[in-house]
Amino acid sequence: MNIFETTETLPAVPDNLSIPQFFLDYQGNEQLVTNGQPVQGLEPNPWFIEERTGRKIGLSEIRRRSFGLANAISIRYNIASAVLIFSRNHVDYPIAIWAVHRVGGIVSGANPDFVSNELLYQIQVCNAKLILVHLDALETAVTAARSAGITLDRVIVFDVDSKNAPKGFQTVSNLVWEGLNQPSNFVESRIDARTKLAFLSFSSGTTGKPKASAVAIPHFSVIINVIQMAIHFKVFQESAPWHERRFRPGDIAIGVLPIYHIYGLILNLHFILYSRMSLVLVEKFNFVDMLRNIDRYRISHLMLVPPHIVLFCKQTELLKDYALDSVRFIMVGAAPLSNEVNNQLFNIFPEAHIGQAYGMTETCTSVSAFPISKKRGSAGSAGLLKPGVRARILKEDGTFGTFDEPGELYIWSPSNALGYYNNEQATRETFIDGWVRTGDEAKIDRNMELWIMDRMKEIMKVRGFQVAPAELEGCILDHPDVNDACVVGIPDDYSGEVPLAFVVLKTEATQRAVSSIEESAKVKASIQKHVSDNKVCYKRLAGGVEIVSTIPKNPSGKLLRRVLREKAKALKKPTTKL
Repeated sequence: MNIFETTETLPAVPDNLSIPQFFLDYQGNEQLVTNGQPVQGLEPNPWFIEERTGRKIGLSEIRRRSFGLANAISIRYNIASAVLIFSRNHVDYPIAIWAVHRVGGIVSGANPDFVSNELLYQIQVCNAKLILVHLDALETAVTAARSAGITLDRVIVFDVDSKNAPKGFQTVSNLVWEGLNQPSNFVESRIDARTKLAFLSFSSGTTGKPKASAVAIPHFSVIINVIQMAIHFKVFQESAPWHERRFRPGDIAIGVLPIYHIYGLILNLHFILYSRMSLVLVEKFNFVDMLRNIDRYRISHLMLVPPHIVLFCKQTELLKDYALDSVRFIMVGAAPLSNEVNNQLFNIFPEAHIGQAYGMTETCTSVSAFPISKKRGSAGSAGLLKPGVRARILKEDGTFGTFDEPGELYIWSPSNALGYYNNEQATRETFIDGWVRTGDEAKIDRNMELWIMDRMKEIMKVRGFQVAPAELEGCILDHPDVNDACVVGIPDDYSGEVPLAFVVLKTEATQRAVSSIEESAKVKASIQKHVSDNKVCYKRLAGGVEIVSTIPKNPSGKLLRRVLREKAKALKKPTTKL
């Protein structure tokens, strides 16, 4: 067998609907996963619960606000290019996404912890001309907007406490009110959902190039990936007695994953809402607050990344103060968990269904997840392929492997992205005849379980975020003391791995560094600060800086990163928590 795939099939899913048309307006969309049978007992429940206030927001209010905002945007702004959302989670973040989609626009979510030059890069790649921003990130947004030539009347602020509302800026609620009090200025027509872009989501790709690329994701990719997940987990189906079903309408999930990240955007947001569950939206993650919210809101479903799981395992004393027995489902993505951590998690939540999933921005999220037939996923396994997904394993000899043969994982899925936005070379390298070259070394066993063994690509995974070493090396080389640099990832209990920089100093800096331990420490600290000043927090050199005389390279000048990875293994593991 050279192509691996499940025997489950996908239904005919409409390919002429936008994301809000499908999720907010399409009646009976749950019947797509029940062979056309109507689903009984779908009582209306709030779609969102605002964590801070407990405010509940239902579908009718979501439709009203998304229409109002869409109408105001249509009246006030030309959004022929992408709209950038630079914000933490907020109850109006999804409203903004769906409003932009209703008027035919494209959304690009940016990390609210970006510094201004990182945000400027994303604005320029997407050619964004309108920015929606959380108040916490307004100063950075204004700096980047000015550099990009965007006037401040095109910077819109998500609503916060009215006492702190910034003067001179439009707010989302003001625009919603304006749009609801004006005649409709737009027409929502049917689209070609397979080609019409919905999101430009940023990824370092599979090659670890210096600059991140925008992954071009059409509306259909989001819709079909949610359907794939729903069929895989038998949502709305009478697959087990009610109390044993993994997903039940009326369950409550917590949204601690950022919506700008593909995992949070597709699975923690759209899939949860499709499953007729309520989502408690959390602006900024704090572990104690999450425990408090599980207790307060009786959270049943957790979609998390390994750093969250490590906190559960390392801070067990805190768990005693909160009622966590409502948790019935935990899914972990973005990076594998060790056997030890898995077993600790099983002991903390003995009744919960727990397992892992695998996916990428380029595949528009998940292509596998732990099976419905097992309460616990196999430790280290990424689970079974989802319906409609095909996988290949390309071995080192250039042939495709069969069971238990390791090699590079290739994925074909109807959810695959279209490529990298305005980047033909990167697209050709990763998107090959409809298949995504993942850059991950994997194998598939005779039980059809997918195992991710290692990364063949150069990028690191820090707290679930992709970090390209070449990007950090470029930043380090801008430091006046540095002649050459190479960045590698080293293991870290909390973050999975963190960046460590090997640097070759210029002559004068070398003389200072060798003069005393104190001077050497100052040079290293200066390099770390330089990166911290120019990069988002998870890209900082938490692994430290090591001064070396040369960076090993092959005859053509390519960095021999593997040599320095081996050297890094002998170094003390970092204790810095990001």
